[in-house]
Amino acid sequence: MTADTPLSDRLDDDDYPAYTMGRAAEMLGTTPAFLRAIGEARLITPLRSEGGHRRYSRYQLRVAARARELVDRGTPIEAACRIVILEDQLEEAQRINAEYRRRAGHDTPEGSVAESG
Repeated sequence: MTADTPLSDRLDDDDYPAYTMGRAAEMLGTTPAFLRAIGEARLITPLRSEGGHRRYSRYQLRVAARARELVDRGTPIEAACRIVILEDQLEEAQRINAEYRRRAGHDTPEGSVAESG
């Protein structure tokens, strides 16, 4: 999205980098150091403002919140980040699989459902 995009569209966009590091840390109840650590672990990659400051999206804050839950339960930060990455990959694979199944179900003629067995 660009600066030419209407504000209402940007506010509805889960990927729009609307939050500064300080605000993101405040919203998550954590520290900027935690956000830097999960960035270093490559869980999230914040976008940068023109001045080089980190900016986070709502989606990234949800991912960071999940990592924080795991860390709060005693999971080391590197392991927490890996768990969240794997959970996200699994969710995406399941979504793609469901889409393939949906398409396959609509693409086969009625009465000729192929079953494996």
